[in-house]
Amino acid sequence: MGRDLTALFDPRSVAVVGASDDPAKYGHAVAAQALRAPDRRPVHLVNRRGGVVLGRAAATSLTAVGEPVDLVVISVPGAGFEAAVDEALACGAKAIVAITAGFAESGPAGLARQRAITARVRAAGAVLVGPNCLGIADNTTELYLASDRFAPGGVALLSQSGNLALELQLRGEPHGLGYSRFVSLGNQADVTLVDLVEDCARHDATSAIAVYAEDFGDGRAFAAAAAAAGKPVVLLTAGRGTASARSAQSHTGALTTSADVVAAACRGAGVELVRTPREMTVVLAALGAGVRTGGRRTAVFTDGGGHGAIAADAAEDAGLDVPEFGAPTQDRLRTVLWEQSSVGNPVDLAGMGEQRPLSYADTVGELLASDEVDAVLMTGYFGGYAAAEGGLGGGPAGGSVLADGEARAAKEIVAHLSARPKPLVVQSMYPQSPSCRVLAEAGVPVFAATEDAARALAAMTGRGAADASGVPPLPPAAAPLEDPGYHGVRALLGAAGVPFPAAREITDEGGLLDAAAAFEGPYVLKALHVLHKSDAGGVALRLADRDALLAAYRGMHARLGAPAYSVEAMADLTDGVELIVGVNQDPRFGPIALVGLGGVLTETLRDVAFAPAPVPARHAEALLRGLRSAALLDGVRGRPALDVAAAAAAIERITTVAAAHPEIAELEVNPLLVRPDGALALDARAVLR
Repeated sequence: MGRDLTALFDPRSVAVVGASDDPAKYGHAVAAQALRAPDRRPVHLVNRRGGVVLGRAAATSLTAVGEPVDLVVISVPGAGFEAAVDEALACGAKAIVAITAGFAESGPAGLARQRAITARVRAAGAVLVGPNCLGIADNTTELYLASDRFAPGGVALLSQSGNLALELQLRGEPHGLGYSRFVSLGNQADVTLVDLVEDCARHDATSAIAVYAEDFGDGRAFAAAAAAAGKPVVLLTAGRGTASARSAQSHTGALTTSADVVAAACRGAGVELVRTPREMTVVLAALGAGVRTGGRRTAVFTDGGGHGAIAADAAEDAGLDVPEFGAPTQDRLRTVLWEQSSVGNPVDLAGMGEQRPLSYADTVGELLASDEVDAVLMTGYFGGYAAAEGGLGGGPAGGSVLADGEARAAKEIVAHLSARPKPLVVQSMYPQSPSCRVLAEAGVPVFAATEDAARALAAMTGRGAADASGVPPLPPAAAPLEDPGYHGVRALLGAAGVPFPAAREITDEGGLLDAAAAFEGPYVLKALHVLHKSDAGGVALRLADRDALLAAYRGMHARLGAPAYSVEAMADLTDGVELIVGVNQDPRFGPIALVGLGGVLTETLRDVAFAPAPVPARHAEALLRGLRSAALLDGVRGRPALDVAAAAAAIERITTVAAAHPEIAELEVNPLLVRPDGALALDARAVLR
């Protein structure tokens, strides 16, 4: 059930320690907000000098209040913070909101102080938000303990930035967005992002959870909480383009960035990942419409060819499909449009709107009724006729006749949508016009920018649900790997069922000849303990017989002087494709798997996909099918289709091994050869932490 945060969001009484009449002090802003609902619960102001604060008598201490206080906000200088916490706990506080800064963010000494304070709070059975936070608010319980007001609504906003939270409030206002709760995360010393996501998931008044986070703490636990929330979670995070902490000793490490890690965790959890506050507002506005679908087939409907073409591109860029309609849908559209209208998709009125504004509604009705359409993106001039009448800068002449017709069309669109609910998003040159306001007030998201409308529609379709595979549980930790060498890693993976060609490790010519006698050629010779063997000339392929093997060994040893070599049976590469499978241990999100096109061109082609490890075989196959080069798996130019199921099974085994060995920072099989008759691992590497 998660932690009980009742005292944090619905306390019986509140005290603000550090309340002040000085507008420059944060204690002034919080105290002023707290007094917005004095009748909901007792609100006590505490200032060590006493006197009058904001027109009310201030107590000199919490003890002087003379009664228990459920929630205490502490906004005092750092030197007095511990004493304030201790007094709050002694007065029965069950929740503390710590505004005071100067702890973990200031260095090791501050971190030690923070940990000691957290231990005292937990020992007392209380909870603490912060320190170094900007307060909390809950519109559903009239709890106002942040410096700014948040319009009431259904979004819970959990943010590590106060200014970003304020920007989201301002951006959301034109779309009617409001907030059920706001929590400034601060240092997450006690109450974490995971705790808050879990609590907001249980909060009936919260319909969506918006997160701005720079530090996830336990990122995997966050992803699991988001996946289990049962309501949309939208994430904005910073530093997505910076490479995560990793070793550079494998292709996996070279290819994996923190952006990949966060995106993989979000996909697995069904989280909507956004890049800017504007995009977050767009997605939240779309999710607020409440209509979602499992499909991506999008009808683009316009009154101008240019708008239709741009919108179709934007829709596809957002991950939507814009298929050409079949005969049944085209025939139905022709019954409501005139001859010059385009009905293939995009659907273009081609001037009919100015002759008959109700054609907008008729067309939307037919599109919503079509079995070929999952969602509708309407784009262009709609709203302009009413805008002209209302003095908002609309275009052509026509006056009230066109304006009235457009207003009726807006109402009929709402009626069609009510009868056949499907995602509908509108892009308009005049989004504030009366006609567009009719749509917006009925829950239809309306935007000025085409790309915003397309992104909103993508959030309302099955993209997130279709890609979400859940957050796989980690397997029990296995005994640590003792031999991280090439043959030790082969043995580890082989024991898990990953197939390899026959091989022997050798250190001299005698061992090489024994290996040649143990299995038939052709052979492969690899120099061991050499980084990136292929680049260093440490791999020789297709050695036909013992003599060729011996000659290759002598030449390679003279050049490289490696301490050991591996003699292996040469795999049949005919009709095969080389893949890469790697797992990188991320410090926040745990093991993250990479799969893609492998071999020596891995870093050049960068055709890879990511997912939390371990990766079940069914999800592994979906990742492979999503690669740019996926057509190679089904056979091209007369080549047979490959055994993708065998490759997926190998991916599951490799990623499960990596997830069970947290001491391995990176585990990589490259290449994993997939053929029409199975899959075979041809090389492996492990890097210990």
